[in-house]
Amino acid sequence: MNQILSILFVVALFQFGLLAKPFHIYSPSSKEKTLWIVKATPKGKSLKLEVDEKVKFDFSGRVITAHPSKPLLYITATGGDPGKVPGAVVFLNKDGSYQKHQNINFNDGACYLSLDKENRHILGVSYGNGRLNVYPLDDNGIPGKAVTTIDEGKREAHCILLPPDGKNVYIPYVKGNLALLQYAYDGKTGKVTELEPKDAKPPHGTGPRHMAYHPTLPMVYFSNEQGIGLSSYRREANGQLKVEQDINILPPGMSKIGLSASDLLITPDGKFLFAGLRGHSQDFDRISRYRVLEDGQAEFLGLTEADQIPWGLTLSPDGKFLLVTATNGATLTAYRIAKDGDLKKVASLVWDPRMSDLVTR
Repeated sequence: MNQILSILFVVALFQFGLLAKPFHIYSPSSKEKTLWIVKATPKGKSLKLEVDEKVKFDFSGRVITAHPSKPLLYITATGGDPGKVPGAVVFLNKDGSYQKHQNINFNDGACYLSLDKENRHILGVSYGNGRLNVYPLDDNGIPGKAVTTIDEGKREAHCILLPPDGKNVYIPYVKGNLALLQYAYDGKTGKVTELEPKDAKPPHGTGPRHMAYHPTLPMVYFSNEQGIGLSSYRREANGQLKVEQDINILPPGMSKIGLSASDLLITPDGKFLFAGLRGHSQDFDRISRYRVLEDGQAEFLGLTEADQIPWGLTLSPDGKFLLVTATNGATLTAYRIAKDGDLKKVASLVWDPRMSDLVTR
């Protein structure tokens, strides 16, 4: 009987987060040329956030991604001389602490980095010139010279993230360069081949910015930078995207002027979507919340207040907390995700202004 009670007690501790493992949050500061490493310790239904270390760089990094299986982080500047854009590979210890970093160069600055599904290549898109670059990774995870560079003559590309099967590349363009370009992708070679038609033609005024894939359904979701909402697309067997929804989330009569959407993510179970809403010239900084229905379409749930200019979003490794950067508010904020998709603010940390991208592990 005592053994059963002990097991139930341990289960209860895990359920309420009392034995949940600490994790780290990594975010580069372009202002101070540093990498912030923040330790997050679960405390019941809350988190304790504390600075663990600041790593000094000799360049202004802003964009970051993590290798899915190796203890590596990749950081890049958003601009620089062609072929000499500064970046770094950060090596981590087993406990997530900093070990060392190696400087590297990229073809172009990037506003988004991600790895393909076989972890053979790292892909980046540039907001400044709209180019896509695919860099091979060696056995140690270090990027080499680009094997593919695609220049469509369009600026303002914003995201590069491969679907669960890794067979396609979709590149959204915002503002006056509105487009959603579609390609086939070969994970063995890093080669990219355009589909026909190449442009999925997003609805006028939407401005698809960042994307998220449903883990099991053939659905792709985009935060609409100019449309101030969410669009959902069904991914067909041939890789083509077909728009199914264009959701406007603003209260009736509210102007879109001075507002724009930012990052987007989906929970690991595919039940909820969260996106940032930036109030550049309106006092309307929010996190928009959506429920994913059985058919894959999204249902708008509501808005949660955020610090000034919410930009980057990520999840804790266990998927229980949403972490949000605020570039003007100069904060990192943690929200606990409720079973109904609601968000409750549980912790906040002050750090450098303009910090945007972040990852956890």
